[in-house]
Amino acid sequence: MTGTPAPGTIIETRGLDLWYGPCQALKEITILIPANRVTALIGPSGCGKSTLLRCFNRMNDLVPDCRVAGLALYHGADINAPGYDVVELRKRVGMVFQKPNPFPKSIYENVAYGPRIHGERDRATLDAVVERSLRSAALWDEVEDRLQEPALGLSGGQQQRLCIARTLAVEPDVILMDEPCSALDPIATAKIENLIDDLKKRYTVIIVTHNMQQAARVSEFTGFMYLGELVEYGETLQVFERPAERLTENYITGRFG
Repeated sequence: MTGTPAPGTIIETRGLDLWYGPCQALKEITILIPANRVTALIGPSGCGKSTLLRCFNRMNDLVPDCRVAGLALYHGADINAPGYDVVELRKRVGMVFQKPNPFPKSIYENVAYGPRIHGERDRATLDAVVERSLRSAALWDEVEDRLQEPALGLSGGQQQRLCIARTLAVEPDVILMDEPCSALDPIATAKIENLIDDLKKRYTVIIVTHNMQQAARVSEFTGFMYLGELVEYGETLQVFERPAERLTENYITGRFG
């Protein structure tokens, strides 16, 4: 253990730096992510939002020449420490990507995939997990009679909710969402936003979004990033209506970005 987390905090960074080769992408990021809340990360393209998000479940490990310094803590434990169980981390801190990426399998097998990988073989248990996860992702009523059909036959919005169900099937604590609505139409986007509002009752959600209106609608906390730095972080209402930093105000009011 690295230290006791602040009350109500599930993920924390302290002075986190990250480099891709010689390029520093994150600079001295210190942030507290509260449990069972929605936290949004906003900022212009290339500011480090998605890089920071991927630090929370070590997805940056997959990037060649990536180097991290400082602390990234999950329940107070340093997730970058030697010997830390990355497989377990990615089970507990799941991720939904910008573009829906269902497997070329049936709807059922997409959701059952994670539990199977983690050793679940009992069919009745898998059936229950699949139904529970699809219900939690607000998709069950639309697909309950089509579970053996190819997942790739679903609409884009349905595919994204299926990916959320697939993440929920392994019972995470945290759901990371990297621009989950950028490829969706307004109706599908509204369904995802309603789903996020429901998910926070049981999970911690961290969302990267270019859409400031979306951040204002779905999140309780917002971090504004610029050039790899966390410029401002606080309650969403305060960040949007009474920003402490001029740079934040200029971005939110559309003066740049």
